[in-house]
Amino acid sequence: MNKFWLLWFGAVLTLVFQVAHSEPTLSDLKTWTVGAHDGASRSELILEGHVEALRDATLSSQVPGAVVSLSVKAGDWVQRGQELLRVDARAAHQQVLSSQAQMEAAKASLKLAGKELERQKQLFQKQYISQGALDRVQAQFESAQAQVQSLQAQALAAQAQSGFYVISAPFSGWVSEVNITLGDMAMPAKPLLSMYDPSALRITALLSQTLMTQMNPSKAVLRYEVTGLAGSHGVSPSSVKLLPSMDKSTHSGQLRLEVKEEDARLVPGMFAKVFVSQMANASNALSEKIRIPERCLVYRAEMAGVYVLDPQNKPRLRQVRPGPSAAGEVEILTGLSLGDRVVLDPAQVVLNK
Repeated sequence: MNKFWLLWFGAVLTLVFQVAHSEPTLSDLKTWTVGAHDGASRSELILEGHVEALRDATLSSQVPGAVVSLSVKAGDWVQRGQELLRVDARAAHQQVLSSQAQMEAAKASLKLAGKELERQKQLFQKQYISQGALDRVQAQFESAQAQVQSLQAQALAAQAQSGFYVISAPFSGWVSEVNITLGDMAMPAKPLLSMYDPSALRITALLSQTLMTQMNPSKAVLRYEVTGLAGSHGVSPSSVKLLPSMDKSTHSGQLRLEVKEEDARLVPGMFAKVFVSQMANASNALSEKIRIPERCLVYRAEMAGVYVLDPQNKPRLRQVRPGPSAAGEVEILTGLSLGDRVVLDPAQVVLNK
């Protein structure tokens, strides 16, 4: 009798264990069908972008030294060629003076060697000296000439290097950032200040891999809006360019819209929206902007993924590339297609495994 109850109790435990470790099915999991909730049939696509300058520069020094003069600050307007800062150049100045003094000494030696050569030539004509003696004097004169040329080159190089201690504006524009103060050490490749030209701006928006491969800017009407800037809604760009390259880390491409005219209110870094309206012959793929609830995402170290139901209704973890998020939803740049069924609560899958 006890043996019977033991067998019955073991069978019950086995059944409970199998049920607890069985894979969940579609009936057990709540899912989100991609494209069924996010308005995939709309004819206008909104892309997020930012304002950037066509010409901006981060200036640094080519030589090390202490900053002894700083004539600008963040927010100043500078003209092309205007001096921005100066690095201590006393050692370089002394090097220039030394090179010039050595060159003058070499010129004096050359002058003396030339006079000696003329005298030796006269003596040779009167046959007072041999050909060998004349050749030695000729060689000394040519050596003095070469020495002068070498020192001239060194003096020019030292003078050119002394110009590296003064940093001037490469173009006219605004100083956006100053990273040093008087007395700081300037080192090669160390950023000292940044500036940009406000006369040429553009708006750059990111496109997902799907939109990148299917969108044709010539068949779509594009407008842009700078958030919070009056009068910037629905402005048409002067030109549109879709870069033929993709970022390997985000798998996204760049759509660049040049601003039509200079606006003093526009500064690099401003948030902007780009509206892409389809024309009559435009592809419906422009509207395929995939968005899912943020709670669907699962993070494993540096990887982001979602559980997608396969044809057998079994959840499979799939790596995705998330993009911008808003209102509890996140855009998926790569990894999902329209019609995929995504598990809403990944914790259910983990607990039932």
